[in-house]
Amino acid sequence: MTRNSDSVLSRRKFLIASGAAGLAGLAGCTENNTGGDSGGEGGSSGGDSEGTDSSGDGSGELSGTIDIAGSSTVFPLATAMGERFQTEHSEVNINLQSTGSGGGFANYFCTGQTDFNNASRPIQPDEEEQCASNDVTPVELKVATDALTVIVNNDNDFIGEGLTVEQLQTIFSAESTPTTWADVNSEWPDEEIEIYGPTDASGTYDYFIEAVIGEEGPGHRQDYSATEQDRTIVQGVQGSEYAIGYLGFAYYSESTDAVQAVPIENDAGEFVEPSLDTALSGEYNPLSRPLFTYPARESLAEDHIAAFARYWMENSTSREIVADEVGYVPLGEDEQQEMLDTLDAAIEEAN
Repeated sequence: MTRNSDSVLSRRKFLIASGAAGLAGLAGCTENNTGGDSGGEGGSSGGDSEGTDSSGDGSGELSGTIDIAGSSTVFPLATAMGERFQTEHSEVNINLQSTGSGGGFANYFCTGQTDFNNASRPIQPDEEEQCASNDVTPVELKVATDALTVIVNNDNDFIGEGLTVEQLQTIFSAESTPTTWADVNSEWPDEEIEIYGPTDASGTYDYFIEAVIGEEGPGHRQDYSATEQDRTIVQGVQGSEYAIGYLGFAYYSESTDAVQAVPIENDAGEFVEPSLDTALSGEYNPLSRPLFTYPARESLAEDHIAAFARYWMENSTSREIVADEVGYVPLGEDEQQEMLDTLDAAIEEAN
């Protein structure tokens, strides 16, 4: 579809106005209309094709469906943005599900069934190839920074100042697979390690391998309790004195009474607790990481989808939403502008 430059400019002004209207209504958000299973309906092949002014009365009302799958880590941030957007655009329905980054790419987004895929790691070359084979063009947008968090039971008093990356490798590597804490450190209890974590469809799992075990290493041990439900990880560790697990910081931040976060030794030899401040400063390494959403460029031809993408990026610097409500580090203004420029270019290409 080809439009003249005046038409594209007018449409961009409308999208900017739509985002601004949403910003004005943040404090009044009281409804949660996010949910449902995107299944095989809609998605980047078109979703609900209704968009701007679908009523035909010249009101400029946004309407239509937006299907989103992907990362459980990004899920609470996508939920917060979706709820606020729907408060101002009640005719837009957002179907949001948590499938894991890889599961979302492989089973929904790259097959053309969803308009966005959330991810807690960058899209992989094989996923890009799968998307291309289905005429889906992913647009990478960074939305926040996370502090991947290692948790233990509140009664654990033997770890002391924290864990080194080498100790994490020992615990989680497929090569060593210790059965007791004493196998990791002879001064620790001779009690069985109970391990909880995400499945191999999760971007959190992929990032943990990259940052801790090494992509060329032996891989992640498989004899552990794997789940896509981060709250299940918290519950498992909470229920066992000798348990350990890892998950995104947002889920830990809402469970600080249930479990304790483990300080991790950084590249300067300092044991650092995960927090918004230490992730932002870079002190919490190597476990701080970027979070993404990937709209399909083809879906951005729909006004309601483009407006939601712009709304998310415009609010990506909001401490109130990203940090205080969800528990991640917001983008800086320079990063935000870079993402907005990327998005604007994709919207123009889509039209």
